[in-house]
Amino acid sequence: MNGGWDYSRWDGTQRGVADDIDDLFGELADDLLYHGDPDAALRRLLNSGFERPDGERIQGLRELMERLRQARQEELDRGELEGSYREMAEELGQVLEEERAGLDRLAQEARESGDDRRQEVTEEVVAERHLELEMLPPDLAGRIRGLQQYEFTSSEAREHFEAILDRLRQEIAEGWFQEMSEQLTNPDPEQLERTRQMFDALNTMIEQRQADQELDPGFESFMERFGDFFPGNPQNLDELLEELAAQMAAAQAVLDSMSPEQRAQLQSLAQSLFEDLDLRWQVDRLMGNLQQAVPGAGWGRRYRFGGNDPMGLADAADAARRLGEMDQLEQFLRSSTSPGALAEVDLEQAAKYLGDDGARSLDSLARLAKELEAAGLIEQREGRYELTAQGIRKIGQKALGELFSKLAKDRLGGHRANLLGVGHEREGQTKPYEFGDPFNIEIQRTVHNAVSRSGAGTPVRLRPEDFEVAQTESQNRASTVLMVDLSLSMPMRDNFLAAKKVAIALHTLISTQFRRDYLGIVGFSEVAREIKPEELPEVSWDFVYGTNMQHGLMLARRMLAHRQGTKQIIMITDGEPTAHLVPDGGSGYEVFFNYPPVPETVQATLAEVVRCTRAGITINTFMLDPDRSLQGFVEQMTRLNRGRAFFTSPDTLGDYLLVDFLEHRRSTHRSRRRGA
Repeated sequence: MNGGWDYSRWDGTQRGVADDIDDLFGELADDLLYHGDPDAALRRLLNSGFERPDGERIQGLRELMERLRQARQEELDRGELEGSYREMAEELGQVLEEERAGLDRLAQEARESGDDRRQEVTEEVVAERHLELEMLPPDLAGRIRGLQQYEFTSSEAREHFEAILDRLRQEIAEGWFQEMSEQLTNPDPEQLERTRQMFDALNTMIEQRQADQELDPGFESFMERFGDFFPGNPQNLDELLEELAAQMAAAQAVLDSMSPEQRAQLQSLAQSLFEDLDLRWQVDRLMGNLQQAVPGAGWGRRYRFGGNDPMGLADAADAARRLGEMDQLEQFLRSSTSPGALAEVDLEQAAKYLGDDGARSLDSLARLAKELEAAGLIEQREGRYELTAQGIRKIGQKALGELFSKLAKDRLGGHRANLLGVGHEREGQTKPYEFGDPFNIEIQRTVHNAVSRSGAGTPVRLRPEDFEVAQTESQNRASTVLMVDLSLSMPMRDNFLAAKKVAIALHTLISTQFRRDYLGIVGFSEVAREIKPEELPEVSWDFVYGTNMQHGLMLARRMLAHRQGTKQIIMITDGEPTAHLVPDGGSGYEVFFNYPPVPETVQATLAEVVRCTRAGITINTFMLDPDRSLQGFVEQMTRLNRGRAFFTSPDTLGDYLLVDFLEHRRSTHRSRRRGA
């Protein structure tokens, strides 16, 4: 081990960072091709999630939000607010019974004493006390206030009542000020005075900061004096205020979640338990200051607790605080419209409510765009992500790789060797040897592969997989224009993605293997337009009706007019011609559209086919899910042009088109050699 790195022999199974990024980009490729918008593709991946090559499921925001919703509902189902105070009212009833039993014992003892005067006085006192107990208000707060003024006869009843008061004070103090509940419930007058001073100093600091004044005392001085009130050890005033605001907002949420009668009861209880008027005023003052200083703490929230277990103010405040954190997390996730926005998420808090795997998913989603950007596949321009040239090449390579992989499975013995010319100019690049390749061995790369595989020992033994051959390219040229139907019917019939994937794969094939060839791209719907290769990933369908083959063929013919070599147009479409150009009466043209097609549109399109034929341009048509009328039109077109027609589907389009292109390329090469 050296510097934290661990080394092992390469066995072909290890994966690097680049492999993971490639797989990640692969998740986006089809979406990028279909919609042409990296920003939107990242948002969709952000929402749906993805699966890593190692099988780990990275949950998307939709899945995480559902998990958060379930956690929130479980919290609401923990308990109900009235139960704790109902139990306390029952305990107060026991206190009253204990006191009445004590009064009865006192009267019985007086009667048994034989002292008439004692009996008379005792019976009067007992009668008054019974009446006083009968006159207690029926509500919990009223009974507690009354019993605080009552002189107990029964020591058992008095101790029981004082225990109830202690619990209530602790619960209310914990509900509002969890960390300083001990100081608030300490009956020592000196401690209460120090608590008042702490609240006053804290309120003064907040008010001074709101008024842009110098803090007196400063935060450090305040903590030196009152730091024992805050065992969480906040590092600055903002941190202290956020902690207090979260706790008080949670307690206020519990109050706001109660019925008006329940809320009045609890407030009355708090007043009766904490009778110091100045302390109550300081707490109210702090509440108002915190609402201004930390407006985003979740003030004004309400929750509908629906469980069966009794829940007091402290427990309810804890639950409300957790629910508030969930609400904030949910709001944050809802507002995160790009992976970069997730960088600010609190992963520790996310793990609390979404689990460790949920937090890891958020972390992975947050790094999504950064990793792709660092790899040079996307970049930000004017606040939006766009594909780089490297990203465009990567998409093309993936599309081409998919098609060749499918061809290899569908065509036993098919391989990429036929892409290259035989015995012509070397391109300075090598490739693994495949059966059928010209045996132009690249010695250096072949030996290097064998040494890398077997180590530095000798002798070096060659295996078939070690061989690499030099790539060559024949010097004949071919010029192609690919016409892609962009009319609305293409996405409606699920044909668009297949057509676009073939377009970018064909561009990648020509630009990497047949560099002297020309490929132009034309998109056509109501009208036609030239598409530059770098624009391909962002091309989308047109939200218009109309299939203007005439304009597309016209534009393709002009693009091929001064090109060298054999010339062909490859047209991908799923509809018959329904639009053509007509003179507008001036020097321009306008579009005529009609569905079903009228003879004028068919004749105008076939006239352009004739012009292409005279210019020596072959037209090969790939029909996606064609109907009878399209088949009939294409048959007329092929008779005029002597091109070929393929009836195919989105699943087989790439196979047909790629094989046809390569066959055309080889036949061109053979005819050139015969001519030579």
